[in-house]
Amino acid sequence: MSRVAGSGIDNREAGNGHEAGSDAAASTAATAIAATGMSGVWLRALMALVRREFSAYFATPIAWVFLAAFAALAAVFTFRVGNFMGRGVADLAPFFMYLPWLLAVLTPAVSMRLWAEERASGSIELLMTLPISTWQAVLAKWLAGWLFLGLALLSTTGLWLSVNWLGTPDNGVIALGYVAAWMSAGVLLAAGATASALTRNQVIAFVLGALLAFLLLSAGTPLVRGVLSAWLPAAVAESLLAISLTTHFAPAAQGVISLADVLYWLSMTAFWLFLNVLVVEWKKAA
Repeated sequence: MSRVAGSGIDNREAGNGHEAGSDAAASTAATAIAATGMSGVWLRALMALVRREFSAYFATPIAWVFLAAFAALAAVFTFRVGNFMGRGVADLAPFFMYLPWLLAVLTPAVSMRLWAEERASGSIELLMTLPISTWQAVLAKWLAGWLFLGLALLSTTGLWLSVNWLGTPDNGVIALGYVAAWMSAGVLLAAGATASALTRNQVIAFVLGALLAFLLLSAGTPLVRGVLSAWLPAAVAESLLAISLTTHFAPAAQGVISLADVLYWLSMTAFWLFLNVLVVEWKKAA
């Protein structure tokens, strides 16, 4: 009898343990499903904002004027200023030489409206009352602007076709140059968006964005390199050179992209987006 009773108790304990394990598994699964659902809602809200921001660029003909102007300036700097024909080489080296400086002027023209226009029109109050986080709003504006800058770069692919018609360039190098340009544009756009969040005046936002862009680019130029090396300790000078866009873009334009370059673009973009969130939150609390 005792053996039978003991066996019954063991069976019940095993059953209870199995039920407890099933409850824990069910709870874990429910939590995972809820998390997946929340992330899905977060992404859907983000993409809806991206579509809203991106379509806003084409609400007026200014976007098309911008794209045409960018393509025209790129052609002028490639063929005229860069002396493409005189070089006698079918590549896009002159284009990539001047492209970062073109982006330093044209990217702030895109970023200046991202937050300054919202503040000037008063629509930022409506945006902040939507069931979205500040991170979602910041990411949506940046992603829409980055896609638009991607279109601007695509508008210059006529240059790529031209050099293939004139000769046999290394298309892999050119493709990597475009990738590096788009990643660099993302960094400049994030910095410009932070500047735009500081003011309601688009002109001031443009000036601040352009100043940040030129600082990021000029830090890697030979002149600034010489000054930094002469006046600062070597470790400090190297640190300042490491944050320069030029330092990371120039090798990529020649067909060499390292892991350090990729980490630089990602970390710098994340840094400026984080600052953008902080500024928006600060302005909202003020």
